[in-house]
Amino acid sequence: MSNPVREVITLQLGHYSNFVGTHWWNLQDASLSYDPEAPPGDIESDVVFREGQTQGGHVTHTPRLIAMDLKGSLRTLRQEGSLYDAEEETPAVTWDGSLMRHEESPPVKNTFLKDLDKLERGEILTEADFYSNSQPSCSAAVSVDTVNSQLARRQRGYRLEGSVKVWSDFLRIHLHPRTISVIHQYNHDGEAHRLEAFGQGEALLQGSVLEDLEDRLHFFVEECDYLQGFQVFCDLADGFAGLGSKVTEMLQDSYGGRGILTFGLAPVSHPDSTPMKDLYHQLNCTLGTVHLASNSSFFCPLTLRGGLGRRPSSPTMFPHLTYNPSLWYHSSSVLALALDAITSPYRLRNNSAPMWQVADTLAVSGRKVVAAYGAVPFPMMHGSSLPDALGACEDGLPWKPLSACSEPADGRCYEQWATFKGFEGQKLISSLAPGVKPPTPLHSLHSGEDVLASYISSFYPTCPLTLQMVSTPSKLTPPFPQIFSQAVGAQGFLQSQPPLTGSPAPLVSSVPVMTSLQSSPVLGSWLSELHRGASALDIRRVAPSFLSQGPELADYNEALEQLRLLSRCYRDDSGGVVRSSSSEDDD
Repeated sequence: MSNPVREVITLQLGHYSNFVGTHWWNLQDASLSYDPEAPPGDIESDVVFREGQTQGGHVTHTPRLIAMDLKGSLRTLRQEGSLYDAEEETPAVTWDGSLMRHEESPPVKNTFLKDLDKLERGEILTEADFYSNSQPSCSAAVSVDTVNSQLARRQRGYRLEGSVKVWSDFLRIHLHPRTISVIHQYNHDGEAHRLEAFGQGEALLQGSVLEDLEDRLHFFVEECDYLQGFQVFCDLADGFAGLGSKVTEMLQDSYGGRGILTFGLAPVSHPDSTPMKDLYHQLNCTLGTVHLASNSSFFCPLTLRGGLGRRPSSPTMFPHLTYNPSLWYHSSSVLALALDAITSPYRLRNNSAPMWQVADTLAVSGRKVVAAYGAVPFPMMHGSSLPDALGACEDGLPWKPLSACSEPADGRCYEQWATFKGFEGQKLISSLAPGVKPPTPLHSLHSGEDVLASYISSFYPTCPLTLQMVSTPSKLTPPFPQIFSQAVGAQGFLQSQPPLTGSPAPLVSSVPVMTSLQSSPVLGSWLSELHRGASALDIRRVAPSFLSQGPELADYNEALEQLRLLSRCYRDDSGGVVRSSSSEDDD
């Protein structure tokens, strides 16, 4: 008897979270298999997708998703979607007077979306289409393989860096009519009516907004047989941090016992930023971290910024990526690749670890904030072995910070969960001839799990390690940006011979990724830095408008105290005992 599918509902709260979420869902869509004869993959897609049917009888797979954003954030995307369109009745006209009609020109679709429209209509893309720069969108009426193959032919012609304004500009899947929730009280663009402060977001979750969210939640929850929990992608630097705090609090109250894994997302930079806006971003990140951690099974900040303060260090760079950190379309794609691996353990078809197990493993003794690290892509030479790849990492572990949190230099770590996704077709152990002396101890081990566990444990000798290995890589389909160096081959592995000078780099169709979630003492320093930054401000003088929209000063000070106590959970004496009592040397 097969294991029951343990469903997950996703919430995306905020514009940057929807950027990351769009890339993440595009990755999931690329891995969907509609062929009943094909062998099942490692990932159980039904964990996050729901099956439905159009009025024409076509089977659909749409995300089990609620996406919240502001007025003006959708552009060409209809809020209710187009998957279940019904014939609209012409309303009866009862007015006898003259009528005047005002019509605004709709936003122009980019090349990718135009091609999707053509494929939905059953058209085959031609060379003329290629040179006219058209664009796409998947439909149940069109074979997914046909869509992917057609778009792959065009991929080198998609350069969306200049045309992506909002996340729907590169969305390749259909959404359920109950997915998108638009908050009309605030504008996505312009200077007026912006959702900029934590208190504004907190105040939103009442009245019609609360009723709408509860209605959408009930719809998705009631059709689940074995709901394991919620994954929440929430903007951390704007007012959505306050909204997310209230949403996770509601989930905790209404669905106690379910996992709530929250990822706080922050871009490297914001357009049209000012010193006052930067201050608001810092305060939102601080309060959001406290409240989201309190209301979630665990909270993981995700950003490529060098820090969450107003003066961060340089953005995170990866040896084999050529991405533009300030471009949301690029930075969100990197975080989505990391999230594809991070979220894999509770989406596996076999040997999956439910959300509660992941949270209970990492969030121990009140340490509910975890840091993420990632190797995007994992640097493995095509045709080599895992011991060879790890042995080539001369500077230490291959991953880079994804939470603006440095890695512990002394190897002290309370808990760690590492995931290696995408080694398909590669050797996990060394294949030395009999009698040949192994060049390293890793080459003498007899399983990929032993190789990876031994390597990581050499840097964290006393840290409990949970390891998950997933063969299937992250599959990249248009319009994922081609942000890889020329050293990366089509399957995401390093090439021994890079392309000749002047020749185009290969189109990367899949990549291996390694990630690590850690609870370690360095998070105490990271949280203390957040606390110091906010405590050093006389908020009544430098940002009175922040408090005028909530929270009250007493609530603000209480949140800072909670942050101070949270940072103390990560304090470690020389003997490795975490101190729980307060002391005067805190900051």
